[in-house]
Amino acid sequence: MGDKRTPSGFLLKQRAFLKLYLITLTEQERLYGLKILDLLRQEFKPFGYRPNHSEVYKALHDLIEDGILKQVKTKKEGMKYQEVVYYRFTEEGYKKAQLYKKQLKAELDRCEALIRKAIKDNFG
Repeated sequence: MGDKRTPSGFLLKQRAFLKLYLITLTEQERLYGLKILDLLRQEFKPFGYRPNHSEVYKALHDLIEDGILKQVKTKKEGMKYQEVVYYRFTEEGYKKAQLYKKQLKAELDRCEALIRKAIKDNFG
């Protein structure tokens, strides 16, 4: 009998955090091709977090499935066959992204308050 595993709360929060950064990179028009993983690793390096390829692409695919982002393929400059994949907001995607960011901000504020309380109660 197979047991279907679901991601832990921690992994869901990691994915939510990655989705937040993928939205931000899209807003900055920096989200494309193989640069995605490098950009995220650079952002998180000071915090000791190094997202792997599958984590990043699961989060990215979630955003596509949620109708927030879409893939846009263009020919790489100077190359006959090579394409670069850019990610852009769908027509309704920007509004959905802003709502997602607002909801996640409320959750992050709650988590921050819990962490501050735990630090104060246990170490301070």
